Amino acid sequence: MKFARENSQIKEYNDSEDTWTILRMILWSTDYLAGKGVENSRLDSEWLLAYALDTDRLQLYLQYDRPLSPEEREAFKPLLRRRARREPIQYILGRTSFRELELLTDKRVLIPRPETEILVEEVLNWALYRPEGLGKVLDIGTGSGAIAISLAVEGSCNRIIATDVSPDALEVAKENACRHGKSEKLDFRQGRLFDVLEEDDKFDIVVSNPPYVEEENRINLEPEINQWEPSQALFAGEDGLDVIRSLISGSPEFLLPGGLLALEIGMTQDDHVVELIRETESFEPASVRLDLNGRPRVVMAQRI
Repeated sequence: MKFARENSQIKEYNDSEDTWTILRMILWSTDYLAGKGVENSRLDSEWLLAYALDTDRLQLYLQYDRPLSPEEREAFKPLLRRRARREPIQYILGRTSFRELELLTDKRVLIPRPETEILVEEVLNWALYRPEGLGKVLDIGTGSGAIAISLAVEGSCNRIIATDVSPDALEVAKENACRHGKSEKLDFRQGRLFDVLEEDDKFDIVVSNPPYVEEENRINLEPEINQWEPSQALFAGEDGLDVIRSLISGSPEFLLPGGLLALEIGMTQDDHVVELIRETESFEPASVRLDLNGRPRVVMAQRI
């Protein structure tokens, strides 16, 4: 019955004999999505309509009064229906922007966030004045490949090994690397954490945006997250630190002296993560970087 009501609501704009201009469609869709609890409903309506019309958002503004054909309205309707069911806009469009990249994005991978752009920025800054640049990098839990490909595009590196437990995620990452012409720099491996490495694998940088959401917070997340994004890329036990603990304890074996461990963390986890790093007795004192909202988001420490 729920989907029948949705179909009836969306059908309203097709059954009307009135002219549906671009602006009218945007306004109607904005109200419709807002009623479904969608944040940024105006922006999402514009992105979806631009996608349906195979144009960009700027062209919508330049053609507000242009009537939409029946075929164009039909192309738009299933996209709007998907968003009303709270499917992330990035999955519907099949892409997302990350720093200098446009990445293919679907339900096989976690959607890259602005917070992870800060992690990349900090790693690039750390390597800026090193003669060897980034050197050899290990990206654990690469997902869409956002971190690894960004480092390959923006930094000077010898080689990047990017791992993930999900073969589906690695397919997306490989395709993204190919699209950006960085396949030769990247070695994708399937497996958990350090299990896919050889004994003599040593790195200048170990970087990761690991799962760090507490299991009890699952019910508090928006439907776009807890109903659509891969749970294994989000949740990490009762305190959200299960994967981070293993990353910290395992990284000293594979980091060169003076090498960098860089982790994205949850906004209340900084003290715990800093203490875990201290307990290894393998790192210099850790530092914490804030995100754009002033919350602790990145922890970095150099190998002794």
